[in-house]
Amino acid sequence: MTEWGAWVKREDQLYTRHNEVPVYEERDGRLNANFYNHVQVALKRLGKGLRLSIPGLRSLQLILQHDAWILVDSALNDLPVAAWSDFRRTDSSALHLPVLCRIRLYHAYAGMLLQRVLEQMDGELSEALQKSGAHQVVDFRKQDDDQ
Repeated sequence: MTEWGAWVKREDQLYTRHNEVPVYEERDGRLNANFYNHVQVALKRLGKGLRLSIPGLRSLQLILQHDAWILVDSALNDLPVAAWSDFRRTDSSALHLPVLCRIRLYHAYAGMLLQRVLEQMDGELSEALQKSGAHQVVDFRKQDDDQ
C-alpha cells in the first residue's frame, strides 16, 4: 500500500459494501465540478482506488473509486455512512459544470457531513498530488520568454 502523507493511501481492493447495505435515504445530487475533476486526476495519477482519512472526523475515511466515493466508518468494519455514485457528466467539454450523481445516506445524520468531507478531501488530494511528484506544471510563459 502506497502512502502520500498520513491521510491518503492507495486502496488495492474494490469496495462494494455500499451496494449491499440497506440505504437510509437516497436522492439526486450535484457535485461541484472542481471536486469531481480533482478526484478524476488523483485516480489517474495515484491509483485506481484511494482511501483518505478525514482530519477531525475520527474513524471516518473516504474511499475513492471511479464509480463511487464512499464515506465509511473504519471503527465499524468499514460500514458505509454516505456515498456518491452514478456520476453523470452533462457534456465532456464543459468541465466547469456541476456533475449529477446519486447520494446515498446510510445514517440519519450523514447528510450533515457531506460538504465538510468534500472540502477535506479536496485539500488532502492536493497535498497527495504534490508529494507524489506524479504531475508537472509547465510554465508556457517562461518558454516564450526564452525565444
